[in-house]
Amino acid sequence: MANFVLRVPNTLRSFATFASSNPNGAPPGGSGSSSGGGGGPVILEIPIDKIRRPLMRTRANDPNKVQELMDSIKEIGLQVPIDVLEVDGVYYGFSGCHRYEAHQRLGLPTIRCKIRRGTKETLRHHLR
Repeated sequence: MANFVLRVPNTLRSFATFASSNPNGAPPGGSGSSSGGGGGPVILEIPIDKIRRPLMRTRANDPNKVQELMDSIKEIGLQVPIDVLEVDGVYYGFSGCHRYEAHQRLGLPTIRCKIRRGTKETLRHHLR
C-alpha cells in the first residue's frame, strides 16, 4: 500500500488526510488487508462544511443513536468513514447520516470519508 501526503489549497483550510486501499478504510499502519492497485475509493478527512447533503430533509435521525455515536467518537474516534460521491470537485453525502450529525453536534471541523468519483449522471441516479 502506498502512503502519500495531499497538499490542499488554503481555501479548504488545513486538514489531515490519508489514502487507503484497505477495504475497511483503515488508516496507514492500521489493520486490514491491502487490496493493492489503484482506482478504488480513497479515504480522506474532508471539512464537514464542504459536504453537501441533498437528502438531509427526507428523514430524521434517531437522537439516541446520534448521542451514542457522539460518545463513541469522543472516546475512540470515528471507526467507519462515511461514503461520499465526488462530482466535479463537489462532495455529496448520501449515507452516514447519524455519523455526520454526531460530528456536527461535536463541532468537529472534518469527517473521515470514503470518496468515490462520479459523474453528473451518477449524481442524478442518487437523487432519484
